[in-house]
Amino acid sequence: MSKAFHSSGDVIADRRAGYARMLAEGGDHAAAADLMNQALELAPNWAAGWELLGSYQEKAGDLAAAIAAWRRLEALDDLGLFGAKLKLAAHGAGSASDGTALSYVEALFDEYAPKFEDALVGRLGYRVPEMLDDMLSAEMVRLGLERFNQALDLGCGTGLMGERLRSKASFLEGVDISAAMIAETARKGVYDRLDKAELVAALNTRPSQADVITAADVFIYCGALGPVLAGVVSALQPGGLVAFSLEAHDGEEPVFLRPSLRYAHGVLATRDALALAGLDVLRFETAVLRFDRGAPITGILVVARRPPVEVTAANDEQDGGNVAA
Repeated sequence: MSKAFHSSGDVIADRRAGYARMLAEGGDHAAAADLMNQALELAPNWAAGWELLGSYQEKAGDLAAAIAAWRRLEALDDLGLFGAKLKLAAHGAGSASDGTALSYVEALFDEYAPKFEDALVGRLGYRVPEMLDDMLSAEMVRLGLERFNQALDLGCGTGLMGERLRSKASFLEGVDISAAMIAETARKGVYDRLDKAELVAALNTRPSQADVITAADVFIYCGALGPVLAGVVSALQPGGLVAFSLEAHDGEEPVFLRPSLRYAHGVLATRDALALAGLDVLRFETAVLRFDRGAPITGILVVARRPPVEVTAANDEQDGGNVAA
């Protein structure tokens, strides 16, 4: 599924949209918005055109006009490919759901796949797989673990995390919602198995057998952590590890949606969510994850463990009976 440029069906409208893109690339977003308005007069039901118009108006500083464009987009985009509801929520004109629309994420990464590594690593200084791998390696030494039998890499993308995990795992599985990302990473031969699946569904439909689960910059599209961490716990065997990253904020809100359409999680709220999920925190660090438009993006890096022995009321009663005897 891709949201790459869709024709309006009108040659003149498409031509004006092409000129608008050229103006936007040159930094004249107000002029680009004017041309897109002209294009949309010719093709008023063109969803991709309304997305372009809203983007240009936002960059030109006319947020009220951008919100009006996104409302029109929301009415036209039944599948949610263009993330209109998210754009409205991120700018205070709507309510954010518990997670980013799946169709939007799928379309975003299908389109992004061919240039993903060059953009993320080459231009944005992305180091999350390296940092998570260093933390995991340190914990493996401390816990006396030489190797993982089964590793699961969520949101595997083009395999940046998997390349780090490969030497640590006997069996390495990657899961991603984007077919284009799966195709890109399949060429590398990093994983023993690759599946196209939505994250929570992938977790909730598997037995508790993973020794380690990783999610590098994946939960930033999930909103509330509770359902995701519950799925992680159910997919881990007792004693299994999870390593993941989040974008961070220092406010009181547990989570909020940024204009980037990624979720930022509160530091204290993240600790609470880990505790409620029944995970033991082994490492919890904040660090710069990458840069976005020249600004550092601070995040949270976590390594946690499902307790090796599940403590239940029945166990407590049994232990109590043994002591009394």
